Amino acid sequence: MEKGNDLRILQKTEDMILYANKALEQFPRSERYALAADIKRTMYSFYRLIITANKKYYKKTTLQDADVELEVLRGLIRLAANKEMRYLPMKKYEIWSKMLSEIGAMLGGWIKAMKQ
Repeated sequence: MEKGNDLRILQKTEDMILYANKALEQFPRSERYALAADIKRTMYSFYRLIITANKKYYKKTTLQDADVELEVLRGLIRLAANKEMRYLPMKKYEIWSKMLSEIGAMLGGWIKAMKQ
């Protein structure tokens, strides 16, 4: 991945985290220390993996770990938007999902580039 592109995925991840933190503030108090905390931990773990992969010479394993973390994050957000839970309004879920899809596409491209 070119230098400019890895900075783009990092910037997109930062943008997603900023958006997510505002959305997570609206969770019920009981869930702020459970599901919202898990979502935050997963986001920060993903962020850390992106930075680590950017700095490492051998990136493959770190990128695969980031891919897994991104999938976990998608699942947690899907749970938060579930009809029965309704902690996350559908509009916010759609915006957040689009951000995750864009980040996922960038990460997939990076992984593909590392395999070549």
